[in-house]
Amino acid sequence: MRELSGDADAATLAHYRNMAFAIAREELGPSADTERVLCWLEASIKALLPESEAPRATATALFSPGDGPLSKLIGLLGAARSTVDICVFTITDDRIAGAIHACHERGVAVRIITDDDKSLDLGSDVERLRRSGIPIRTDRSEHHMHHKFALFDRAMLVTGSYNWTRAATSSNHENIIVTDEPRLAKPFATLFERLWDELGR
Repeated sequence: MRELSGDADAATLAHYRNMAFAIAREELGPSADTERVLCWLEASIKALLPESEAPRATATALFSPGDGPLSKLIGLLGAARSTVDICVFTITDDRIAGAIHACHERGVAVRIITDDDKSLDLGSDVERLRRSGIPIRTDRSEHHMHHKFALFDRAMLVTGSYNWTRAATSSNHENIIVTDEPRLAKPFATLFERLWDELGR
C-alpha cells in the first residue's frame, strides 16, 4: 500500500478529527451545553497541538427549521473567551439575547452592529442589551444594515441567512456556515472594524 505523504496524512487526521466531533454532536443531540463543551474542546485541541500537527480549518453547515443553528450560536457564545463581534439585522430571540448577556457578564468584550429600524421593533432585544452595558452601533440610514454574521475570539465565523429570531428556528428555512478558515474570518473581521468605525462618527 502506498504511504501517505506528510501533508496527506495531516489532512487525513484532520478529516477524522472533524468526523469524530460530528459524530459526537449527533450522538449527544442539539443543546447549548453540548455545543459549548465541544467548541471548548476543539479550541483546546488546536491550542495544545504544535502548529504542524494542528487540525486544518473546519467548516460546518447548519439549517433550520430546527435547533441546529440556535444551539450552535448559543454554544459559541458560551465558549467565547475574549471577544464576540456581532453584525446582524435583528435580535428578537430571547434565548440568544440571554446568551449574549451572559457572555458580556463574564467579561467577554461583546460589540453589536444592527439595523436602526429593526432595533426599535416590538420584541427587539437590542435596547435591553444596550442598557446592560454592551456597546451597540446602528446604521442610522434609510437603507438596511442587512448583514448576518458574527465572529468569536476573532477566529470563528458564523454567517448565513439566519436571522436571530424565534421564527428563524421554528418556521423559516434558514442556514448558517460556521468556519475557522482564516481566509474567510479575516475579511469579515476587517469589515466589522470598518463598519464599527464608520457608525461611530
